[in-house]
Amino acid sequence: MKIQNPHDKFFKETFSDIDVAKDFMINYLPQEIVKLIDLETLVLQKDSFINEKLQEVYSDMLFKVNISNREGYIYFLFEHKSYVSKQTALQLLRYIVEIWEMSIKKEGVGKLPIIIPLVVYHGSEKWNIRNDLGTIIEGYDELTEEIKKYIPNFEYLLYDISRYKDEDIKGRVQLRIMLSILRNIFSDDVSKMKKTILNAAMYLSELEDKQTGLHYFETYIRYIFSSYQQMTESDFKEITKDIEKIFVEGSEYAMTLAEIFRREGMEKGIEKGIEKGIEKGETIALSKTAIKLLTKKFGIIPNELKMKIQELDVATLEIIVEYILDMQSIDEINKYFVK
Repeated sequence: MKIQNPHDKFFKETFSDIDVAKDFMINYLPQEIVKLIDLETLVLQKDSFINEKLQEVYSDMLFKVNISNREGYIYFLFEHKSYVSKQTALQLLRYIVEIWEMSIKKEGVGKLPIIIPLVVYHGSEKWNIRNDLGTIIEGYDELTEEIKKYIPNFEYLLYDISRYKDEDIKGRVQLRIMLSILRNIFSDDVSKMKKTILNAAMYLSELEDKQTGLHYFETYIRYIFSSYQQMTESDFKEITKDIEKIFVEGSEYAMTLAEIFRREGMEKGIEKGIEKGIEKGETIALSKTAIKLLTKKFGIIPNELKMKIQELDVATLEIIVEYILDMQSIDEINKYFVK
């Protein structure tokens, strides 16, 4: 049940539905691009270009599609951190080159395919940087056009979902709900997320295919309960009661998942408590050892010094115990206290 990277899982699970991906492209790509691509040829590729170190902050999806009657690609880079990265264009350039290299190896192509890069962002900070590579090249804007032609630059399509108003969110039910959830996942306003959940329950309950509605609802609720930090147990209970009035079948999923994540939260709390308990026990034992060794070496230790030693952390106490035999004076211990 534990989800290591819920943002990545949610993004890939929803966008791997070709109908959802098509819906996004129809409603959000510039019309001049929509006219050039043949959405009937859209195929999700299994390839990913994110290395392990960056998987916590990026996800990606690659779609092959005919662009101007030729095979090309649309590349989604999803930023699921809560702040803006100035290196996004550089990351995209790296991935675009990797896609080209992959095409050469797989297809043996003589010419490189067109790749249209998209960035989907939903962080709490406003995206306040330009969406081109030139913005991070020192002095690029001051160069003349004659020199610029020797320096690589490109733009990417940017979707800052966190700034979308309700009227900006377009598309069919599944896409609208998904974007609303992504918009609110870092918000401190719990009422917005409650409204989004109840809207999801209402819209999905109206789908003719109830099984599809339940599948999407479970995906959405699982993501929210594992990622949204502001919601309390009482919020969970209130929401599940409201869902039951709107979407009876969905309320069972909500209650089950709420209980699972409640228990998981308790387990995490217990683990932290155990860790603190262990550390406290180690601190007491080490401070006693340090005082005992110092008393053996230098005689009676003042109570004030004993109290200071007892307040030290485990790492500092370990160092003191190790070096007590080398100390020439009791005063040498003062360097371990924070002034």
